[in-house]
Amino acid sequence: MTMFDVYDEFRRAELYLESGRPTDAARMLETVVEAEPRNEAALELLARAYFGSAQLQRAERTLTRLVEASPCNAWARRALARTMDRQSRVTEAATQHRMADVLGAA
Repeated sequence: MTMFDVYDEFRRAELYLESGRPTDAARMLETVVEAEPRNEAALELLARAYFGSAQLQRAERTLTRLVEASPCNAWARRALARTMDRQSRVTEAATQHRMADVLGAA
């Protein structure tokens, strides 16, 4: 996959996610992340797609990966907390909520 192909797939996945097709977006983004495993924008969008399609364990794995790559990413911390909340793991989520608050997340 060339750099241009990766970019095109990313943009197409954004459109799918915006149009309410998170499962299709996730499928596209999986190939983008495979080609660019350190691309934080792709990881974030993939996590959003997983969350939007209720693939909560996949969303959590992706968000954990994003937090490990960028520990000060307040958005990722909040999204990870919300993903844990949706899985009724409120104690674990509370830690991530506190971290997100400290980092200034909305």
